[in-house]
This record gives sequence, structure tokens and C-alpha cells, in this order.
Amino acid sequence: MEIQTETPVKKPKRLTSVVWNHFERVRKAEACYAVCVHCQKKLSGSSNSGTTHLRNHLMRCLKRSNFDVSQILAAKRKRKDEPVTIATVGYDEVQRKDENVIPIAYHKFDHESKVDGTINLGSVKFDQERSRVDLARMIMLHDYPPSMVEHVGFKIFVKNLQPMFEVLTTGAIESDCLTIYAKERQKVFDVVRNLHGRISLAVGFWSSPENVDYLSLTANYIDDSWKLQRKILNFLTLDSSQTEDAISELLIKCLMDWDVDQKLFSLTLDDCFRYDNLAYRIKNWLAENRPVLDHGELFDIRCASHLVKSLLEDSMESIKNVIEKIRESVRFVKSSLTTHGKFDEFAQQAGINTEKCLSLDNQMRWNSTYLMLESVLEYKSAFFLLQEHDASYTSYLSDEEWQRVGSVTSFIKLLVEVINVFSHSQSKYPTSNVFFPEICDVHIQLIDYCKNPDEFISSLATEMKIKFDKYWNKSGLGLAIAAILDPRFKMKLVEYYYKQIYDTEAPERIREVSEGISNLFNEYSVDLGGSVDDVAGKGGSGLIGTSNAAQDRLRGFDKFLNETSNQQSGGSDLDKYLEEPVFPRNYDFNILNWWKVHTPRYPILSTMVRDILGVPVSTLTADLAFSTGGRVIDNHLRSVDPDIRQALICGQDWLRMEPEGKIPMPRAFPLFPLPLN
Repeated sequence: MEIQTETPVKKPKRLTSVVWNHFERVRKAEACYAVCVHCQKKLSGSSNSGTTHLRNHLMRCLKRSNFDVSQILAAKRKRKDEPVTIATVGYDEVQRKDENVIPIAYHKFDHESKVDGTINLGSVKFDQERSRVDLARMIMLHDYPPSMVEHVGFKIFVKNLQPMFEVLTTGAIESDCLTIYAKERQKVFDVVRNLHGRISLAVGFWSSPENVDYLSLTANYIDDSWKLQRKILNFLTLDSSQTEDAISELLIKCLMDWDVDQKLFSLTLDDCFRYDNLAYRIKNWLAENRPVLDHGELFDIRCASHLVKSLLEDSMESIKNVIEKIRESVRFVKSSLTTHGKFDEFAQQAGINTEKCLSLDNQMRWNSTYLMLESVLEYKSAFFLLQEHDASYTSYLSDEEWQRVGSVTSFIKLLVEVINVFSHSQSKYPTSNVFFPEICDVHIQLIDYCKNPDEFISSLATEMKIKFDKYWNKSGLGLAIAAILDPRFKMKLVEYYYKQIYDTEAPERIREVSEGISNLFNEYSVDLGGSVDDVAGKGGSGLIGTSNAAQDRLRGFDKFLNETSNQQSGGSDLDKYLEEPVFPRNYDFNILNWWKVHTPRYPILSTMVRDILGVPVSTLTADLAFSTGGRVIDNHLRSVDPDIRQALICGQDWLRMEPEGKIPMPRAFPLFPLPLN
């Protein structure tokens, strides 16, 4: 059958949208298509389809060059400026239309070095385009609202500082930000594409007072210099009707757009108790294209800080009535100088010697409430005396309430300390090896509380342990393997904790972990064993699963050859590593530097280590973990177009420059507390 050739459509009328500068309209049979001149992708080109989908494609098209984003955005907005009268400025405000904005040539300036601090004002020439680039970068970098360019105060400042600068409109500066975003996105795409090793993705869910939900996707990886890196890839606006299946399709599309599906090691969801179907669908989709490491046991990871925050919330909720009594008690003591002085006398009579002072808590911060509880418990005897000698004090606690608040506060103290360890480790964002001992301590405490003779405490602990077990079943193996790869711990730390957690079942559980890390190492060995010298020389450049391994019928032979060769040569990388003594513990230890130095000694194992240590075990900062609310974006980001929102948030992350050795912050915008549902 002869295939009908595609011919350009004779346009019955002029195509007015500027997006058609980047598409050729063709007809095939009875259908019209719009073919992208950059990547040749076909989209609907009928008159009924509009141009929104074409504009959205251009924003994501990786093969197009520095296109005129401003005109595309302007065609959508068609917004006119309002003239502004400024009495202190002796010139007319320039009125401009978005349609006439000339796009900035960002490529001229994005690689320039710092300007010399010494400037000869007589020889400096004003550069409007350079100033536009600097202004757009400033807005993205410092999270300023793009609409600030239309604020009267800003216009006065700029005009008096440099009268030659043409004040921009909101639409113009947003289009400049889109141009910068497109250029910076290509840089990040190239970095991720050329990365040696795998990446792990963290998925974060955000809210707004308007009940609009958002989704962020952040890549986590250890680069060739053994530095932990985090790059936000997408910030998407979700439809309220989208199910987990729809969200999983959206994530899969993002993975394909960034071409990271073949490099994906794990997926971390910030909610421990939801989105199981989402993770399951993505894992199955990956398995259709390549083998999933260790049968996917290490793929679905949940946020450790979210678990601890949830347990912290349950603990506070269990004694909320007592906490309110305590607040009233503190208010009573602080109600007057006379009452406060009397209370101090009671504290002296009771022999209380503490530097802690009574203070009311910030009810939006769990750690603040903990500090209030801790200080009140110090003054327990003084409150008993106050109750006996002051009839106006009516918010006193019963003996049973004092006992309960003491028991629960001791557990809250552990949870607060764990979150602080997660947040105040050596690096701003700790590698995955530091979480295992902290989570194990929580596990042991819950087991102990479940045996408490107080039915209130044991019942509360039993409910919390159900939550904990769901997290542990998903993430426990990954945490244990990460701890083993810390040369200060190795298998010894797993043995130490598992004996306390599992008692008589400990040997079997330890064996499961040992087999898990061995199986994972064998998978790396099969894929990299044939080029160990290359791996050592390039810092672990091999990438598991990028070849069509599923169709290689001799993969079993490769595994057999590698195992028998290791036996003949005195053991594998993993065997040598585990047999050597543990490295002495010290506070200045940097695990990434240690593995960087020892890569030539363990060429295959170090490749595996890079992937595991880069897994984001926690996706919450301490501020969020201690907040009674969730993630909420700032007002000016809620009010802009979704494409602009993503450009501003991602652009800020990509442009942010930290001192050498520090990692860019993963949070790309301000956070405000939002009550949890």
C-alpha cells in the first residue's frame, strides 16, 4: 500500500500566534499536524486544538535553541501596562506592551566571570540586555515576585539609579526568567545525562491555602568528585481530580523527559503511609525496560523524618489535654510578679536547682512544646506546693497525669534528638549511613514501651509501632546496608542493634541483611566485573542496567565467572572490606572523602557505595519536621502561571551558588506552616 506523503497545508488565513514560528503545519489524509521544527515531534494542528499544547511543548523541547520565549508568553497574556506617575522623577515613564518585548540574549552573559571591583565610571557603557539578565537572575535567585518590577518604589529607585534602563513589565521579566530557565535546564540535563552512576529521586508534596496541590521532583546523586548533589528537576501543579495512577503517569513522563529512567536507583516518598500504588506502578514500569536492582527491595524508600514527625504528633496528641493544663499552669505562674515570686519560693523550698525557666510554647512548633514540658517537669514539686497553698490555682495535674506526661515526654525527647541528629550532622544534608542507628534507637524504645505495665503507655506504643513497622518493612534493609558501608560500623552495628531488636530471631535477620548486601554487590559485579580497571580509573563510571541485560542469556555465566574468580583471587571487594577492622570513630570523619580515597582499593564496591549513600533517606528539614503544618509555597508563586512557577522554583535552585564544599539547598522557596488534615 502506498503511503501518502505529507504536504504543507495551504493556509486559508494567516496563523497569528508566534508559536507557529516553531512549527510547520502539515496535512496527512484528513488530519492536520503541527510538526516541531526543532525535534520533529507531531502534535495536533487542527484549528480546534488551539496553541496552548504547542506552547507547552516548546517550554520542554530540549532540542530547540534559544527561542523567543517572551513572544510565546506575550501572545498568551496580551496584557497592557498601566502608566505610573512618579512626582519625583523628571521624565516620562516608558509604556511598553508585552508583544513588543525583545528577548534577552542570555547566552552572552551566563558564563561571564565576576566584574572587576574597580570601575572607571567614565568608560563604562550601559548595557540594557545585561541589566535585564541581572534583574531576572536576581528575581529567580532571591525569590522576589516578578511583579516587583511594576512597583512604584522599584521604578523610582531604578530610574534615579540609571535613567537609561527601560523599566520592564511583569510579563517581560517573566519571559526573561523563562529564557534563563530554558538555558539552565539544558545545563542540568547535560550534567545528569553524563553522570557516572545512578541517581535517586525524592518526591515531595506541597499544598496551598487554596487547596491546590503541587509535586516536586528532586534528583540526588554523588558526583565524580564524591560530593553529594541535589537538583530539583520539576515543580508541577496537580489537578484535584488526579489519582495516584495519574500522578505515577506524570512522574514517568518527567523521568522520560529528563532521560533518567535508565539511571534511577531509588524513589523516596515523603509520606510513609501513602502512595504505595504510586511507587509500585513506577517500579513495575522500570522493570519492563531493565532489571531492577535486588528485585526492587531498595527502590521504594520512605522519609525517615516524616516517620519521626508522625510519631511526635501521636505522642503530643495522646496528652493534649494535659498539655493544655500545663499551658494554663505556666500562664498562672506568669500572671503577676507576686504569683511568680511565690512560685520561686516554692521552688527553693522543694530544693529545685535548675537553669531551665518556665515558658509558654509556640503551639505551631513541636520542639517548642517539648521544651515547655521538659521545664515544667523540672518544677513538678513546686507546682505541688502551689496547689496546696494557693486556692486560685485550679489547673493542677493529678498524680496519674504527671506520670503520663513524664513517660511520654521521655519518648518525645528521643524523637526530638533524632530529628536534630538528622539535621545537624556534618553535612547540611546527611548521607544515608547516619540514619540506621537513630531509627534503631526509636525501634528499641517502642518495643520497651509496648511492655510497659501502664496500659495507657503500652496502648499508645502499640499503635505507634504499627506505623513504625510499615516504615521499617520498606526501608529497614536499605538503612542497614547504608550503615554497613560506613567503615566505622560495617556488620558490627547491624549485629549490635539486631540482637536488641529481634532477640532470638537476630541471627536469621542478620543473615538476611548479609545476603541482601551480597546479592546487590553481585549484581554490580556482573555489570562492572569485566571492566574493573575502567571503573577504578574513572571513579566508578560503569552504569548498571543501561545495556539490554534482560536479553543476555549469559548473564548467569558472568556471575559464575565473577564469583569463582573472586574465590581464586582471595575474595571480592565486599569480602575484603568486611574482613578488615572497622575504622576508628571520630567526629571529623567524612565518609565521602574516605570512599574517594579508597576507590582504587574497592573499585566495584565504591561504585555501589556512591549509589547507596546518595539515597535521600530524609526529605524534610528540621523546620518542617518540627512544624505542626506542612509544605506551603509563598503567595507570589501561587498567583503565577504554572510554567512561570516551575521556572522560578527550579531556576532558583540551579542558580544558587554556595561556598565550595557545600551543597545547594533543596528548598527552592519560602515555607509557611499549614495545618495538617
